[in-house]
Amino acid sequence: MLAIWQLLYTIISYYIFAVVVAVILTWLVQFRVVNTSNQFVYMVCDFLFRITEPLLKRIRSIVPAIGGVDLSPLILLLALELVRSLIRNNLIYG
Repeated sequence: MLAIWQLLYTIISYYIFAVVVAVILTWLVQFRVVNTSNQFVYMVCDFLFRITEPLLKRIRSIVPAIGGVDLSPLILLLALELVRSLIRNNLIYG
């Protein structure tokens, strides 16, 4: 059972990293620092969009943008960090 908790903890850690990279890459594309006509950049953006957008879309349907600022990545990161801390406490004290 310990291995399952550790695997879940690792998957959540990688997903947190993917969300952060997706947000930064979105900013870089918006400010035209990175061009999506480059096939590698397009593939990375598409991959990150496909793995992060399902959860972000659900959060956006509940919490609208405030003042034009999308808070869904922040809410997702806080929720993932909460789940990760619960798993960590279960690993330490369980």
